[in-house]
Amino acid sequence: MVNVQGPWSPLIGRLSLGAIPDNPIIAGAFLFSAVLGVVILGYLTFGHKWGYLWREWLTTVDHKKIGVMYILIGLVMLFRGFIDAVMMRTQQVLADGPHSPGFLGAAHGYLLPYHFDQIYSAHGTIMILFAATPILVGLMNIIVPLQIGARDMAFPYLNALGLWLTAVGAALIMLSLFLGDFSHAGWVGLTPLTEMAYSPGVGVDYWIWAIQIASVGTTLGAANLIATIIKMRAPGMTWSRLPIFTWTSLSTNIIALTSFPVLGVALGLLGADRYFGTHFFTAGLGGNLMLYADLFWIWGHPEVYFVILPAFGMMSEIIPTFAEKPLFGYATMVAASFAIAGVSWSVWLHHFFTMGAGPSVNTFFSIATMIVGIPTGVKVFNWAFTVYHGRSRFETPMLWAVGALFMLLLGGLTGMMLAMPPINYSVHNSVFVVAHFHTMLMVVIYGIMGAVAYWFPKVFGFKLDEPLGKRFFWFFTAGTIMVFIPMYTSGFMGMTRRLDYIANPALLPFEIAEEIGIGLYVVSVYYFVRQLFVSVRDRASHRVGADAWGSARTLEWLTPSPVPFYNYAVTPRVHARDELVWRREQGLEAATAAHYEDILMPKNTPVPLVIGAFAMTLGFGLVWRIWWLTDASFLGIILTVIARSFVRDTDYVVRAGEVRKIEQGLRGNTPGTGGDGTQGGVGVWRPQESGS
Repeated sequence: MVNVQGPWSPLIGRLSLGAIPDNPIIAGAFLFSAVLGVVILGYLTFGHKWGYLWREWLTTVDHKKIGVMYILIGLVMLFRGFIDAVMMRTQQVLADGPHSPGFLGAAHGYLLPYHFDQIYSAHGTIMILFAATPILVGLMNIIVPLQIGARDMAFPYLNALGLWLTAVGAALIMLSLFLGDFSHAGWVGLTPLTEMAYSPGVGVDYWIWAIQIASVGTTLGAANLIATIIKMRAPGMTWSRLPIFTWTSLSTNIIALTSFPVLGVALGLLGADRYFGTHFFTAGLGGNLMLYADLFWIWGHPEVYFVILPAFGMMSEIIPTFAEKPLFGYATMVAASFAIAGVSWSVWLHHFFTMGAGPSVNTFFSIATMIVGIPTGVKVFNWAFTVYHGRSRFETPMLWAVGALFMLLLGGLTGMMLAMPPINYSVHNSVFVVAHFHTMLMVVIYGIMGAVAYWFPKVFGFKLDEPLGKRFFWFFTAGTIMVFIPMYTSGFMGMTRRLDYIANPALLPFEIAEEIGIGLYVVSVYYFVRQLFVSVRDRASHRVGADAWGSARTLEWLTPSPVPFYNYAVTPRVHARDELVWRREQGLEAATAAHYEDILMPKNTPVPLVIGAFAMTLGFGLVWRIWWLTDASFLGIILTVIARSFVRDTDYVVRAGEVRKIEQGLRGNTPGTGGDGTQGGVGVWRPQESGS
């Protein structure tokens, strides 16, 4: 093993009291987290909720609950990443020019350079891998089985395991805030800064193991979703009838299944350098810095399409619903999704046009990057033709979908600019690139927010408050304009990225504008939280039936709202691409089954949670080099997996009479009546395992 700086002991590794940061900002964050944790624990304890939490959530294998927990993890990390963004923008507006004041020991602004480096590294890592990715995976978990008429995922146990491994990665990043530090080498892990000689602390180790463990969960989830789409489709759900969101989920998870192992290899080699003293990326000792850059971006650019393709699928579900028309160009939409997924593998080198590869190499990757615009343009025109002559209703989900379309146009046009090597040379490593990348990610965020508003009533049985949702949208949009348009401008003026101090006072007006945009974002967050609170408080008056919007088109809107734990009382037979429209035209929308049969469902199990707990201690032990804890945790994972392999009693039967009783209760509930516990959004999910 590589010798590390500072003390080390066999019992606690590198841990010491010095690992606790003395930064007042971090102390404030710890105090906030501690108070919030005490409040939550107090509610669970004094409200006698621990049994319910264990029985219904922590041990669940229900794809809907797992999806909700993925989304909750993503929202928590989204809030953390947003706070990092607030801190960065505030630092830059305070530290603009040589006469800018300093606070809290900083020469300019209020953040020390090393702390600022950790913040932008954490921000990028969190927003891509621990905010956007879990939310998207959560939405795919919830919606895809419903859209194809399945009762659950192909491998429910594996689905829960992927969730808890993702949670472990997020927990390690949150822990790094209060114990030790985080990587200061950027979210991409800039070599050689990630090597032990330049990062002797534990920050890079937190970064490596958080991503490595979570990426295993993402890979497992990708295999699960692919198997579900291929093997679990209802009778009549042919490939030509799959909803577009399911198609984009399939293409997305093919990317994940083939790209995340590349990231695992890159991090594994980097870990070998740090832990075993190898020199894969040490330029002076036979290594190659560009090897890491190639490996990372071979994963990193397909990852961009991994997050944006589901957003395209969400837009393709929302726009036809609120335009009250079929999606224009279904076949070309499917072809465009897979064309984007395919081309995504041949564009990674545009991230380093300036490395000196030569004009022929740069030309190839420039053309490959521009080619992505062709299938993307096909999608844009198809959405436009869908709206054309439609009866568009601009409810909250539609606003987010249209906003995503405008973000895509702006991000796509600037992407075409960056695909040209001469322009790329001019703005390389500038905040223009940062603005472009964030504009494309705004397509994802807008798609996510639209999807949450769109499918929320299907999951919980009541709509989100519409007026507050629109205020959230408009303030968020105003914030987006105020933050990123000035960033494009300052990027053209030569402002580089990752600056804790800005030497040119002429850039101050743009920084002030961006800070105003951050303020608008804060207001939008307030309206989002208020929307959730008011919607839950007034849920009785926002109850919905199976089709929450009155013009939905796909199969998931055939089920009651909220969806029972078995999804479909009788496996549906699909007759058309827009199945709900077909049934509506045939007068079968409200038809009920004449005969029910027993349903076989998977049992809840604590095993994924146990493996997740061992993975947490494994990651912690590796970060702090506590080898006995690492060995014990790894052994615990192996023994748990082996023990699980001997368990044969993994399913239970829901009797036909119980299914009939549940269905009669659900169908008897009308929107706005309040009702009993089965209307609360989770009561109908609870599996009755007594029938096993």
